[in-house]
Amino acid sequence: MTATPGPTDSLTDVAGLRVGHWQALDADVTLGSDHAFGTGRATGCTVVVPDRAVTAAVDVRGGGPGTRETDLLDPSHSVQRVDAVLLTGGSAYGLAAADGVMRWLEEQGRGIPMGPPGAVVPIVPGAVVFDLPVGEWTARPTADSGYRAAAAAGTTVARGTVGAGVGARAGTLKGGIGTASLFLTEGPAAGVTVAALVVANPVGAVFDPETGLPWGLGPARAARLGLVAPTATDLAAANALASKGTALNTTIGVVATDADLTAAACRRVAVAGHDGLARAVRPAHSPLDGDTLFALATGTATPPGASRPIPEAFAPELPVLAAVCKAAAEVVQRAVVDAVLQATAVAGIPAYRDVFPSAFTAGIPTSR
Repeated sequence: MTATPGPTDSLTDVAGLRVGHWQALDADVTLGSDHAFGTGRATGCTVVVPDRAVTAAVDVRGGGPGTRETDLLDPSHSVQRVDAVLLTGGSAYGLAAADGVMRWLEEQGRGIPMGPPGAVVPIVPGAVVFDLPVGEWTARPTADSGYRAAAAAGTTVARGTVGAGVGARAGTLKGGIGTASLFLTEGPAAGVTVAALVVANPVGAVFDPETGLPWGLGPARAARLGLVAPTATDLAAANALASKGTALNTTIGVVATDADLTAAACRRVAVAGHDGLARAVRPAHSPLDGDTLFALATGTATPPGASRPIPEAFAPELPVLAAVCKAAAEVVQRAVVDAVLQATAVAGIPAYRDVFPSAFTAGIPTSR
């Protein structure tokens, strides 16, 4: 695959997509324990809003998902397009934020027309991460939070400890929001962009305990990020950190492309995206996670397609789909790494940059 990061190396390199965050984060927030609730607020939600309804699908791989409208996204079902996707903290309580996203979309006249002017039903699937022990148990996104996140959506994507990533934890470290993109320059999908936005909140480890580097980073890739293998002292301290100690976790996200794909093809893109998750988190898809990836296709790009005829038994989009799937795994992996590197400490949960200061040769990276 010949590809290069998009202009912003973010989800919004797929033209027609916008991202909005809402968060509540108090400076004095504390982490709860088995014996007491935390204090203060540390939660949020993130909304991906396309300019128009887009083809969508989902793949749920974790053993403990918290989701909304995922059955609707089965390619064999009637509705093929969505108006927005919600990624939220607050566990199952946080799904209430989707009501606010729907309200904002209804005000814009967005949704499936149902008769008289203004009678629409916006389609907003969503998924949650479990962040309730970070801060007050009752601090969670509401319908108003979802409304504000949708209204704030734009093309600049904030990363790290923002939105649905505010209360996220990535194994022993602070998790957060990460994003990445690839522009394909050769082959049947030349001219297509593939991108991902991920909320990293897994129970699994996000760094190699033998090297201290994020999983999947060889020396050359680490060097491009301004990273080197940390010192033995930093590595020993990181490996001595207490485990996360909770049965509820989850990494969720969106993989998007401007290729013109069917809902069934989008499902395959979501499946491929989970390969990237498994490269960046170990273990992934555990019974203690609810790992869920949505896939969106805007259909605005016009790639050249296959250079030779496709057998009639295959879908015409197969050559493009294969290239998009390969890129999907790559951008999801990079988005998880981005979330970990950009996260900042909250409630005493240390960030990668705090635990491995010796890994950074040129400051915290701002691009991937």
